[in-house]
Parts: sequence; C-alpha cells; structure tokens
Amino acid sequence: MNIQELIAIDTHVHLETEIKGNAANEAAQKYFGNSGAGRSPKELAEYYRSRKIGCVVFTVDEKLTGRPPVPNDEVAKFAAENSDVVMAFASVNPMRGAEAVSEAKRLIAAGGIRGFKLHPPLQEFHANDKRAYPFYEVLNEAKLPVIFHTGHSGIGTGMPGGGGIRLKYGNPMDIDDVAVDFPDMPIIMAHPSFPWQDEAISVCLHKPQVYIDLSGWSPKYFSPTLVQYANTLLKKKMLFGSDYPLITPDRWMKDFAEAPFRDEVRPLILKENAVKLLGLA
Repeated sequence: MNIQELIAIDTHVHLETEIKGNAANEAAQKYFGNSGAGRSPKELAEYYRSRKIGCVVFTVDEKLTGRPPVPNDEVAKFAAENSDVVMAFASVNPMRGAEAVSEAKRLIAAGGIRGFKLHPPLQEFHANDKRAYPFYEVLNEAKLPVIFHTGHSGIGTGMPGGGGIRLKYGNPMDIDDVAVDFPDMPIIMAHPSFPWQDEAISVCLHKPQVYIDLSGWSPKYFSPTLVQYANTLLKKKMLFGSDYPLITPDRWMKDFAEAPFRDEVRPLILKENAVKLLGLA
C-alpha cells in the first residue's frame, strides 16, 4: 500500500459469498437497509481503489447462520492480488480446539494474513473461555491483532429467537480477561458496544493494547460518551471501520464529517491510528 495516497483505512470489511434465500442475510438487509454495495470480490476491490481507501477484509468462520464463509486462503489470495488497497485477516473459530490451533499456525506461517477476526455471538463462545486460550497463545506469540465482535448483533435481529444468536457473547468485559492474559496480542473491539458502551470504553482505556473500531453504526448515532472519549483520552485508540457491505464508507464518512469530532482527531481515526496499529508506516 502507498499509505501517503490513501485517505483512510477501513478496518472492518466483510468478504462474503454470494448466496440467495438465506434468512440471516435477508434479516440483516432489513435491519441495515440496502446499502447498494456490490458483494463480489471484484466490486469490493474496485470500490475501495476508486475512493483511495485501504481496507482490512475477512470472513467469519461460523455455521450458525447457514452462510458459508469464504475460505481463509481465498481471502489471503484476494488481498495479495489487490495489495494496493487490501490486507487480509483470517477467521478461525477457537472452539474447534486443536484444529483451530493448527490452522492458525498454518495461516501465520504462510504469511498472507495480517491478523484474525472472531465473532463470539456467531461462533458461540465467551471471549474469555479458557478453551480458546491455546488459540490465543499462537496469536500472542506472533503479536498479530485480533478483532472481536462486541455488543448487539445486527445479524439475527428480528428473526425468531434472534436466529439462535445469543447477545451475551458480545459483552466486552469478557475481553478484559483476554487482554490481561495475552498482553502481546493487540485487540480491536469491533463496533460501538451497545448496550455495554461504557464497559468497552473502560477496557480500552485500561489496557494499552486494546482498540475500538467504529464500524456497524452511522457516526450520527454514536453515544455522546463515545464521542467524548474519542475526542480526548482515546483519540489514539479509535479506528475507522464501516462494516461493508452492510454499511458503506460513503455513508459512514459522510455522517462522520457531520458528527462532533474535533478536527485534530479526525485524521487519527480515519487513518493514522490504523497505520500505527497495523505496522504500515
């Protein structure tokens, strides 16, 4: 990536398979609205390249929704073919035990990924479940960042029984234990963590290696407390993320420009904090 040419780095982008008739996808579109974003890999790369925005792409290793994940090797290949704007994170469900550990080691050794993405509500585990610790040990040793979904899940909202998705797994306080036990593993808590926003801010404030990405919500809906800390004590620990294709950078950045963020903070959130965290400088 030519960092100087990029205007922003989107740290939360989903690379998805194109499937029709999936109830979870239909419910998500109803919840988020139709963003109009293209869902093919080619459309994704062209979208970000045309806007001079770098992006972190990933899939989610889960079976709960019935949406087949894009294989990690394909995510890495896509990023390699579009390395001017794309970098790859892998997703491995830690509850796969020894298989998850082996897969993480293989992916790290292959060199095509820059971090990992976990979604506890979809993968059905608490982030501080000790069964996940052997997996974290691999990431901690490699000092690779991991993105944890936190807070409410737009996936499953409105479906009978929430589509089987349990919101308790999104409590950011679970991540506090992980941050204590794996201090060399950078952690990104994804999304404004409704209804646990204050908890997420506390963990981020207390643990040096913990960050927050601001994806999944329009900035016009951010809580005043989140904006307050983004403007002050956490200004170097907040990251731009959209949640493409559910929310596009076009929409997010338009609303961000109109939200009450300080002028000196905006470039930190849009690009500079991610450059430092991801080692792009």
